[in-house]
Amino acid sequence: MDGRRARRRGTALVAAGLVALMALAGCGSGDSGDARDSAAVAPGGQEGAAADQNQAGPGAPEQAGAGAPDLRVDQRAIIYTGTMRVQVDDVDAAAREAVAAATRAGGFVGGDQRQRSAADAVADLELRVPAAKFNEVVDELAKLGRQQRREIRTEDVTDETIDLDARIISQRARVESARRLLARATSITELVSLENELGRREADLASLEAKKRRLADLSALSTITVSLVGPDVSPAEEKETELGFLVGLESGWKVFLASMTLLLTVLGALLPWLIAFGVPLTVLLVVLRRRRGRQPAPPVSAPPPVPAARSAP
Repeated sequence: MDGRRARRRGTALVAAGLVALMALAGCGSGDSGDARDSAAVAPGGQEGAAADQNQAGPGAPEQAGAGAPDLRVDQRAIIYTGTMRVQVDDVDAAAREAVAAATRAGGFVGGDQRQRSAADAVADLELRVPAAKFNEVVDELAKLGRQQRREIRTEDVTDETIDLDARIISQRARVESARRLLARATSITELVSLENELGRREADLASLEAKKRRLADLSALSTITVSLVGPDVSPAEEKETELGFLVGLESGWKVFLASMTLLLTVLGALLPWLIAFGVPLTVLLVVLRRRRGRQPAPPVSAPPPVPAARSAP
């Protein structure tokens, strides 16, 4: 009996040992499989990251977010405004060439004011040209004659445009929300209130969209204001402030001439009235004076006699 129990115990121990060995082998194989799977995934992830970095380009930052601003000039909204003054021999011919240059660039004429007086002629043109052709058109206009003045200004409205886009999206969502609430209105009071709110929101949305269109128009089409002057027109140059006796004398003489010119102008305006009314009035006064001189003077009466004084008794 004791021998059988000992053999059974030995068999149970051997079986338990075999089970333990098999469990350890299974765990080892699972760990190795997991390690192999992780090793297989890791290179793929590195390759994907490398591929993304290659697609981003060598100049892109490694940790740049998806919402990073685009700093390229061609992607920004910039308003170009130019003012020029060019002296030419023939103002009309130069104006035609300026209009043709704007038309070739894909633009148009926004304003045209001319003063024709031979060599003193002046033409003020407002040209709208695409922003990409702005510098090219400015250089072409400068070649029409002798450039006297050029002023170019730029205004970056990219941030304002982005802000308007965000506000427009938000306002459209508010309009849609008001429309949904209006569709579910159940009373007259609620209906009137929601209609007023919807109208206010739609007006705000229209105002924002108008501002966006205005900025888009100014950034897409630049404005060039060019003044074409004749050869006898003096350049408009700002003089520095000067002091001294001669400067004061010159200023006083100019003021005197201006005053005399004004006085003669007023006198010329009054002269027809003086002739029309002054001459007849003068003749009438002369005739009246002559009539008074011809009338005889009235007789002068003698003074009464003085009574003689009586003598005392």
